[in-house]
Amino acid sequence: MNYLSRIKFLGLGLLTCWLMGCANTSIPADSATQASAPVLGKTELLWLGQAGFRIKTPGGKTIVIDPWLTAGPKAPQPYKSDLSALGKVDLLLVTHAHVDHLGDAPDIAKLNNTVLYGPADMITPLTTLGIIPANLGHRFNKSGSVKPLPGIKVTAVQAEHSSLILWKNPATGKNESHPAGEAMGYIIELENGFKIWHMGDTGLFGDMKFIAERYKPDLVLMPIGGNFTMDPEDAAFAIKTWINPKRVIPMHYNSNPMAPGTLAEFQAAMRGSLTEVVPMKEGQTLSF
Repeated sequence: MNYLSRIKFLGLGLLTCWLMGCANTSIPADSATQASAPVLGKTELLWLGQAGFRIKTPGGKTIVIDPWLTAGPKAPQPYKSDLSALGKVDLLLVTHAHVDHLGDAPDIAKLNNTVLYGPADMITPLTTLGIIPANLGHRFNKSGSVKPLPGIKVTAVQAEHSSLILWKNPATGKNESHPAGEAMGYIIELENGFKIWHMGDTGLFGDMKFIAERYKPDLVLMPIGGNFTMDPEDAAFAIKTWINPKRVIPMHYNSNPMAPGTLAEFQAAMRGSLTEVVPMKEGQTLSF
């Protein structure tokens, strides 16, 4: 059989196979190329007061952010008196070193043997001062991302704020101030693709629009207290003009008289927006 005849023979064979249903025969896929099963379940969010939250992920992991508990005036019981009440903490995030954000994070890290993720120049003094052991600190910076747990990705994003560690030196008994790098916010993508933007402490900045367009958060946790951060009017401007998420939870208010912004002022400023304002009370849990 010459070359042309062989081609015709093969073509006839393929046509016959197709007519007989061979084309519908499934071919086992390589395990590396098979799509992973979607993670079902909801995201559970507990407000710990100020900028602190506990997130229970659809995959059953626990994330704690900015836990100001034992000294937090609005921290709910039993977490205020017993850090172990948080349960096993799988991921610990801190946006910057101010006491109402760093809070009890070092103690939670040591209690759970859990790595504290935060701005690079905050983690360094925490370890060099002996506040946490070096193996419990992970340094990263704005635009950097980490995958600390299966199916979970955290990207550090811009925040317009400052950062400073106030530390009582055990040798002298005196308080010391130590520079702690730059404050950050976080885009937290969970196992089912749900994205939370914890803004940390921040004022207005134009790249809020870029962050929203790039990462498309489903839920934004936004400071509204004023003085140290955006006030209710600035926060509403950012949501309506640049971000336009499905939902926003106001935070960083109601705990400090120097941050006087209120929920009512934010709700009034948000009139006309398609974004749902989801108010929470300290100690309340919501599911998404």
